Amino acid sequence: MKGGGGGGVYSGKRRWRGLVIAVLGLVFLSMLVPLLFLLGLHNGFHSPGSEQQSSPSIGLGEYGTKIVIRDASNLSEGDRSNHVDDLVKQFAPTLSKDILKNISHPAENETKSPSAMHDNEEEKGFSVPPHADLQSLPIENNPKAGASVQIIDYAKGGVDQSGKSCELKFGSYCLWREQHREDMKDSMVKRLKDHLFVARAYYPSIAKLPSQDKLSREMRQNIQEVERVLSESTTDADLPPQIGKKLHRMQAAIARAKSFHVDCNNVDKKLRQIYDLTEDEANFHMRQSVFLYQLAVQTMPKSLHCLSMRLTVEYFRSPFDDTEASLADKYIDRALQHYVIFSTNVLASSVVINSTVMHAKESGKLVFHVLTDEENYFAMKLWFFRNTYKEATIEVLNMERLDLNNSKLQFSLPVEFRVSHSVDAQSRTEYLSTFSHLHYRLPEIFQNLEKVVVLDDDVVVQQDLSALWNLNMEGKVNAAVQFCSVKLSLLKSYLGENSFNKNSCAWMSGLNVIDLVKWRELDLTETYQKFVKEVSTQEAQNEAVALHASLLTFQDLIYPLDGSWALSGLGHDYNVDVYPIRNAAVLHYNGKMKPWLELGIPKYKGYWKNFVNREDQFLTDCNWNS
Repeated sequence: MKGGGGGGVYSGKRRWRGLVIAVLGLVFLSMLVPLLFLLGLHNGFHSPGSEQQSSPSIGLGEYGTKIVIRDASNLSEGDRSNHVDDLVKQFAPTLSKDILKNISHPAENETKSPSAMHDNEEEKGFSVPPHADLQSLPIENNPKAGASVQIIDYAKGGVDQSGKSCELKFGSYCLWREQHREDMKDSMVKRLKDHLFVARAYYPSIAKLPSQDKLSREMRQNIQEVERVLSESTTDADLPPQIGKKLHRMQAAIARAKSFHVDCNNVDKKLRQIYDLTEDEANFHMRQSVFLYQLAVQTMPKSLHCLSMRLTVEYFRSPFDDTEASLADKYIDRALQHYVIFSTNVLASSVVINSTVMHAKESGKLVFHVLTDEENYFAMKLWFFRNTYKEATIEVLNMERLDLNNSKLQFSLPVEFRVSHSVDAQSRTEYLSTFSHLHYRLPEIFQNLEKVVVLDDDVVVQQDLSALWNLNMEGKVNAAVQFCSVKLSLLKSYLGENSFNKNSCAWMSGLNVIDLVKWRELDLTETYQKFVKEVSTQEAQNEAVALHASLLTFQDLIYPLDGSWALSGLGHDYNVDVYPIRNAAVLHYNGKMKPWLELGIPKYKGYWKNFVNREDQFLTDCNWNS
């Protein structure tokens, strides 16, 4: 009984243990099957017949980088190259050229074997960490040791200043830097300045350490040597041959100074002091550059000053026969075309006359009256005596020796007035050329003439101007090109409270047809003087006086010329199109950057230099750079 009962209990316990093991086995299998299924989806199931075939695996790297790993053991070198080209062509429509340049070829990547993987890690799919290094990623599904790795990096653009990779995408600084990369000029000078800046910041703190007298003396000596070098050199070509050793010594001293525990507040304070001094120095140089620019554009170049002096000396050294007596009749002949030029620049006035004569159909009908001051009168006389301009006649007048109505004339050139205004939310600067005080004496100077064309000395003529003499001015006095981007309403602060049409356009000098008969009838000279007295009582500047009086004197008396007659802006605007330049009858270099100056806009100088008489001996002697 006892034996039988004990056997039943033992068999019951075995059955219970068997059920427990079975249940645990089912639970384990229920967990293992989904896991294997997920791993199968990730790695991809392979059929028995496809085990020897290459199975590419694609992972996503940083910034969406696609990593294509392929078993390339059965591919030749040509097949590999063609595969890369196919991928490039596939993605070409959506990738820029800069990104395609970063595609890595198979030969550029090292082949990795499965032994490089961790021992406790099975071959399985992986996801690339956000900041993983693409070159150091493990190989996926690569059972063969001869398999090559092909990494196609479509997004990695380059390396930024901190050494980290940056993305070439639209609007990124990295892309802009790659497209606008320029070779740094005088890099050694810039490095010396940077190291000098740092050395000056650390030197005061090191000098306070009693145990570092040697380092302090070394830093002071390095600072003095670099300061002396930079005071004598502004470019790398000017640096002494041993400058590399000096820079190395300064770098070593700075590195040693940084290794000591110094008070950061002292370094910060010194850096702020140096920064303030540097900012003050930059402001000083900026003001100095503005002053030098104004000086350069307002001063006669050395070569042109030499030309005027040499001509003046030669005029008194070699007297010549004055032929003005025989040409006196032409000076007052109303049947001829009379041009008036106000100038103190021999070469500029010569270019105006030469360009006008070269394009004239009948040069024999042209008479030029060059009005200048006493200082340049004799140089002008000799120049136009030595140089002929086809059959044109040229008269040079000394305005300071003329006596009109018992009053001496003071010579003055056309006035350029700088106006800043906004067009389509963009600020623009224009230079309005207006008549000077001397222009309003034209009816008295040329009492026998009925019409004249006034040309500024900063113009170049490109077409025949004879059509201006047949112009019907409809009772107006001054035919000029209007400047409608500048309305009189913008000049209200200069014109005062006088009654004028605020929507009227400003007009430009440079090319003006003057009806002297109508001028005398309206007595515009008296009108101009009245406005001058009115503005002068307000203690305004001379330019403001000229602009105020000129615009109000010719109010409603301007005959607008077509814009193709004269194109202005070549003395200050870098964005004048080539097509309007070629089609304009007259090019006006209004602005500060005249074509005879070194500061002139280079792309416009050629139109002016084409009419310079480069064979003249005086230009060669004065080293004029044509």
